[in-house]
Amino acid sequence: MRKTNRTAVYAGTAVLCAAALGGCSDGGGNGGSSPSPSSAQKAGTVEVRSGGLGRFLADGSGRTLYLFEADTSGKSTCEGGCATAWPPAVVEGKGRPKAGDGAESGLLGTTERKDGSRQITYDGHPLYRYQGDDKPGDTAGQGLDQFGAKWFVLDPSGKKITHGKKKPSGKPQKSDGGY
Repeated sequence: MRKTNRTAVYAGTAVLCAAALGGCSDGGGNGGSSPSPSSAQKAGTVEVRSGGLGRFLADGSGRTLYLFEADTSGKSTCEGGCATAWPPAVVEGKGRPKAGDGAESGLLGTTERKDGSRQITYDGHPLYRYQGDDKPGDTAGQGLDQFGAKWFVLDPSGKKITHGKKKPSGKPQKSDGGY
């Protein structure tokens, strides 16, 4: 009898732990909680950071923003695997992008993507993050030639920064080879 009670307690504890862990989410699933207003606001913010490339654009979380030279006329051409490696910077719903420290609000805009989401633009360039950037301020995507064109960090005036191509560090870069 005693062994049965102990087994029931262990089983009950396991069920409670599984239920508690199941409620945890990074917001990427269907059942996750929605982001807090401050994190949602950060997602649509463009600001200026300083680093090895000088002053450049970043999102509200400090993640470097890039332009894709294949994009013309303010429209994104990065879809599918490209958008996985280079996630577009988007605004939620009918939100508008916000200018953070050093960014010019008059250069901000949006463009509609094929999936209906609204991608942030700066001086007419659709903006992207790079999945190979491990932390805020990283610029591992600078000068890469992937998915048919090159990727560049932008300065506060919206012009691409062409110097400072990432030098090999001996550390493998996350890449799908560009296609």
